[in-house]
Amino acid sequence: MDLLITGVLIGALLLLLAAGVWIGLALIGVAWIGMALFTQRSVGDAMALTIWGSASSWTLTALPLFIWMGEILFRTRLSEDLFRGLAPWLQRLPGRLLHTNILGSTLFAAVSGSSAATCATVGKMTLPELQRRGYPDALSLGTLAGASTLGLLIPPSIIMIVYGVTAEVSIARLFVAGIVPGLLLAGLFMGYVIVWSLLHPQAIPPEGERPTLADKLRASRHLLPVLLLIGGVLGTIYTGIATATEAAAVGVVGALLIAAAQRALTWATLRDSLLGAVRLYCMIALILAGAAFLTLAMGYLGLPRHVAAWIGSLGLEPWQLIAALTLFFIVLGCFLDGISIVVLTMGVLLPTVQAAGLDLIWFGIFIVIVVEMAQITPPVGFNLFVLQGMTGRQVTELARHAAPMFVIMVLAVVLLTAFPELVTWLPQRMAG
Repeated sequence: MDLLITGVLIGALLLLLAAGVWIGLALIGVAWIGMALFTQRSVGDAMALTIWGSASSWTLTALPLFIWMGEILFRTRLSEDLFRGLAPWLQRLPGRLLHTNILGSTLFAAVSGSSAATCATVGKMTLPELQRRGYPDALSLGTLAGASTLGLLIPPSIIMIVYGVTAEVSIARLFVAGIVPGLLLAGLFMGYVIVWSLLHPQAIPPEGERPTLADKLRASRHLLPVLLLIGGVLGTIYTGIATATEAAAVGVVGALLIAAAQRALTWATLRDSLLGAVRLYCMIALILAGAAFLTLAMGYLGLPRHVAAWIGSLGLEPWQLIAALTLFFIVLGCFLDGISIVVLTMGVLLPTVQAAGLDLIWFGIFIVIVVEMAQITPPVGFNLFVLQGMTGRQVTELARHAAPMFVIMVLAVVLLTAFPELVTWLPQRMAG
């Protein structure tokens, strides 16, 4: 009977998505079908209560605020300032200015929350500059595609808020848990660039005029706005001064001040940033509402409990479960965006994860990293689409350039599985 129900629901979902129905509405439709056909519960009451409950969550308030903060900063000259502030410090490092993609993405990720926004914002400055100076396209595009996925891992992260709401875990602790893995992944990306540059020294343009320490310090003033904003958002969360929602409000005020200081705060940019944030948030909120209703329907049908029991009967060790889930999410990421992956799977997987004794904060960071992989895997890789729009290159070519970054993310999953303290150590020392 479980196989029949599962087949009907999956078939209905695929049919609705293939017909072009929005993901959120498709999830609501599938949940309605499941409850109407296979349960005795009143569908209308359940749907109304669940959708209202998911939409009125106070925790979810952080999401539109962080999205708005990223939209404001996208319309400033922050990427240009990042490049000018970082470039002088990288002249003597193997790979030189290629590291601006990685460090620029790391810094912008800490004020963005979106990998696509990070890719577009950093890329609009670095790619033309790297091409003009003669850096290899493959590495320029590959490092940007990979490093911009840090927009999902380094807090504040939109996907972490979605996971936190879905799994009912502390978003503030999730944010803090993402700091060390994010810096680790950035370090691995930089390590790859250094090794590649040492093996192919002829591909890296010669060092230009070497800046003095005074030149470097003068250039560093361009980094002050973003560093102050990062400190304001993450510092208030880590010290317990503010919740994630309150820190999001701090971030919006900081972004408005930066835009005003750069003379980029006009009525047009304010309107465009608000409209962009509202459009993106409405899309995410509809998906979350549909996912909440589908999770309720699956709970009444007993599917999560049966799946958890089946996986438990396989007798998998935790590392084997993680390996199987990594492969599962990589395949799923070829066809779905990150938010859809999280909301579609958590209702079924969380009981299994808890039964296996995995920490839900650790599992959230694991989910974010495997969702990052989905951003650079065709045919549905959002970062690849952003790069395609910026460069006119084919998605397959861009995916080939990003392949080494994909392998590095797999290595990061292995390291976090072997050393879970990389994720859990910092949240355990949070105030509050």
